[in-house]
Amino acid sequence: MSEIQTISAKNLWSNLNNSLTQSMRRRLTDTEIESLHREIITTDHIIPLQELCAKLNTDTVNGLKKKEAEELFKKHGPNVLSPPKQTPEFIKFLLCMFSGFASLLWICAILCFLLVFITYLIDEEKTGIEWLGVIIVIICLLSGIFAYIQESKNTKVMESFKKMVPTFATTIRDGQKMRLGTEELVLGDLVEIKLGDKIPADIRIIKCNGLRVENSSITGESEPVIRTDHPTDLNPLESSNVAFFSSFAVAGDGAGIVIAVGDNTMIGRLAGLTSCVKKTETPIAKEIRHFVHIITIVAIIFGLIFFGFSLMLEPNVIKAFTYLLGIIIANVPEVLLITVTTCLTLTATKMANKNCLVKNLEGVETLGSTSTICSDKTGTLTQNRMTVSHLWFGYNRFSFSPTEKIGAEKDILMDKPAFNNVLRNATLCLRAEFTAESTVLVPIEQRDVIGDASETGILRFCEHIHSTDIFRQRYMKVAEIPFNSTLKYQLSIHRDNNAYLLIMKGAPEVILEYCATILTMDGQTKHMEVSDTRAIKHACTELAYLGERVLAYSDLVLPGNIYGPNYRFNTESQSKYNFPMKGYRFVGLISLIDPPRPGVPEAVQKCRTAGIKVIMITGDHPVTAMAIARKVGIISEGHETKYEITLLTDSQPSFTVVPDIVTDAVIITGAELRNMNTEDLDNIVKNYEEIVFARTSPQQKLMIVESCQRLGEIVAVTGDGVNDAPALRKADIGVAMGITGSDVAKNAADMILMDDNFASIVTGVEEGRLIFDNLKKSIAYTLTSSVPEMLPMLASLIFAIPLPFIIEMILCVDVGTDLIPAISLAYEKAEVDIMQRAPRNPQYDRLVNKRLISITYGQIGMTQAAAGFYTYFMVLMLNGFLPNHLLGLRYDWENKAINDLEDSYGQTWTYKARMDLLNEARTGYFLTVVITQMVDLVMCKTRRNSIFQQGMDNWFLNFSIVFEIILTGMLLYIPGTENILKTMPIDLYWYWPCLPLAIFLWVYDEFRRFCIRLFPGCLIERETYY
Repeated sequence: MSEIQTISAKNLWSNLNNSLTQSMRRRLTDTEIESLHREIITTDHIIPLQELCAKLNTDTVNGLKKKEAEELFKKHGPNVLSPPKQTPEFIKFLLCMFSGFASLLWICAILCFLLVFITYLIDEEKTGIEWLGVIIVIICLLSGIFAYIQESKNTKVMESFKKMVPTFATTIRDGQKMRLGTEELVLGDLVEIKLGDKIPADIRIIKCNGLRVENSSITGESEPVIRTDHPTDLNPLESSNVAFFSSFAVAGDGAGIVIAVGDNTMIGRLAGLTSCVKKTETPIAKEIRHFVHIITIVAIIFGLIFFGFSLMLEPNVIKAFTYLLGIIIANVPEVLLITVTTCLTLTATKMANKNCLVKNLEGVETLGSTSTICSDKTGTLTQNRMTVSHLWFGYNRFSFSPTEKIGAEKDILMDKPAFNNVLRNATLCLRAEFTAESTVLVPIEQRDVIGDASETGILRFCEHIHSTDIFRQRYMKVAEIPFNSTLKYQLSIHRDNNAYLLIMKGAPEVILEYCATILTMDGQTKHMEVSDTRAIKHACTELAYLGERVLAYSDLVLPGNIYGPNYRFNTESQSKYNFPMKGYRFVGLISLIDPPRPGVPEAVQKCRTAGIKVIMITGDHPVTAMAIARKVGIISEGHETKYEITLLTDSQPSFTVVPDIVTDAVIITGAELRNMNTEDLDNIVKNYEEIVFARTSPQQKLMIVESCQRLGEIVAVTGDGVNDAPALRKADIGVAMGITGSDVAKNAADMILMDDNFASIVTGVEEGRLIFDNLKKSIAYTLTSSVPEMLPMLASLIFAIPLPFIIEMILCVDVGTDLIPAISLAYEKAEVDIMQRAPRNPQYDRLVNKRLISITYGQIGMTQAAAGFYTYFMVLMLNGFLPNHLLGLRYDWENKAINDLEDSYGQTWTYKARMDLLNEARTGYFLTVVITQMVDLVMCKTRRNSIFQQGMDNWFLNFSIVFEIILTGMLLYIPGTENILKTMPIDLYWYWPCLPLAIFLWVYDEFRRFCIRLFPGCLIERETYY
């Protein structure tokens, strides 16, 4: 104790918590945020108790004086978690309404209404463009409202922290016991704790009686931990004499002195850290922003060029303004936001059916972009259920599969007398029991149990072999010594006919001290030799190396002629024991482990195949973490850690970084992390593919996530406890557990696994990659029509031909015929290589890249435009206007005063007749765009596979083609549409001119994909694979 005090006095800072007294009532400064990232550095738990009492002006018997408590309350404020300063809701709403792509759409809408207003002022012919403006406004409103709803979900994090705060506490002031509201507690208060209480503040334990607390909110491990009245570690997180705010007392009772309140408590620091962690922008949001920039630049540049050309060639501002608006509308995919949102929603629905509940829709794609998964161990990779894994007796070890019931081996084991002794002792020296509601009709694994995790596992194991209730009735319990941290054993005394049976269970090294004999396989008892002790210790080492929790059993029979039927056993204290504590018989060992979930090893292997690194981060012991990492494949077979290397070389096994030892995998403890700087941690994350972090704190888990992100990784983090909240919020996508997860973890996460199974994440990765692929396809399909929409304006402006394609028809394509087909691509199934590809590099593999622009604008789009012009010129040519005759004809064509315009053959055309002809030619152009877009839709189904490989089993896409045909027919042939859309009922004859080029498009794209498959990495792939 004195040594710890000397070290702490020389090397530790004074209590860092006081620096945060006022921190959460305003926006945190950079310094305060940095302090929250660091672990608590305090000496309050290790300094002598008298020194602590003097520091806090309190007393271990009478507590604080009431007047002193009132002054401290005024100085430090209430013991509550303070919410950070919030951005006003209307500001959030406006930011959502005008962020990203919405800004450009609002500009388009304003331009639409401005054009309508100008044409009204000068009494020009109405264009119908106001309907496009209305639709764009509706799209912006819906997108903004949706974004606001998603944003508002993040505010629930602090609310869920507040739910964890207990409402009342028992404290002693001026020697009087009183019941106070938790918010009234101050530093130095003496509080009492009993079974079932929530710890009302961070306290230093000064006395306890078998006190155990469930500390998962801080450590993430649900196994109750023993509390003592003396320090066991310089780190308060590891020391057994500290109980943290909001933890549960699950056994015993005790008392302690408050050493931190409110925002300065460990849970308060976690709440502050979670709230101040800036959420990383999702990859899909970055891609959409990148796409918006490209489209904005293209639209503005082309719009201004057209505007300038128009003014140069024809000094008509209204006409020039119309060209500007038409070019912008042609370039901007107005329904892209609806398409993206719908695609993400559809995928989220599919994932919900596979136990992945998506809170943030953008997280759907993020999971597909993930390159590193930082996974919790307990409950995610494992079943969060202690299970008997091995038995050791009669110098032999027997294994049991946690996923298989005890079957044929039961009869074999029952024939071994030694096993029957182990089974008897395990059944009797056991406090766990099934609840009254759990009947024999309920499967054993599903029955509710009262007891801790280890005893629950042993109870279920024994129940599989025989009825534990009937067996216990045969051997009635008459006395018991519960397990405690001082004795490190549990002892129960049972009637056995006319004798008594004493059974002792506990840590092997402790049980061996009480044993003089050992049980052999045939049920005989022999004197324990040194070789026997060595064999037992070797067995314990092997089981511990497997990450298993080992319990030893021994027994002793007390004769009935000495200990009569009414003998009263005194079990109050060791000095008063009236029964033997020596000469016990060593019976055997039982080891337990929290086994991996079924399917997790396969899921980890799928991640490896997909190029995703899986890192384990746990608060558990490094040996246990290493064993589970090996079982699930995070550490590969044959890859050694430095612990194993030092073990094999007869050195002292160590997890400390040894510079001269090169390993394939690495296990880093929290103690090592505390001594690392940012560069050291980055080097480990960068240079090792197989990494396990053990005994980590919440701040350290956040450090690991930040290190991965600094290295350019897209990070997914899994977690279930309050301790995981900062890392969940910082991650590119946070994944919380739906069954065991706390409200805080669920609110901080973007996705919830409803079955708590790591394997479900892999399903999410595949769906995320699929949605990215399908969004690429949808965008490629949507952008292609921009070229045939824009080039007619360019041709009309430069060559002065009658305008082949007008804004009303652009509207019909963009928000009519293209909408459902674009959405249908979200239903497209994955291509065969989707989980064999490495995670996409966000720097190079963009949603919209130059190859996609090249093939949509420069190849497919240009071919569609050529097909459209061909149909347009064919209609006019067969009615008398040869293409060369149309050059420069636009001004006369649009002049209402000219009613005798001659064609190439000398025929005269009135204004109405030639406008009807022009509308027929425009309809031909529109029809060509629709038909070639249908072909383009089929082409966009796959980026690499042949359409014959991919098939046509996307029935929603098939429906969209039928829908497109029906809608086109309605736009062309329903009476009255010609007045609004300027379309004309067209003869079937005009359907054929575009077919040769449409067939050419399909053949060309099949050939392109064939070359990509046949010659990987060839020029065609480098230039056209988007």
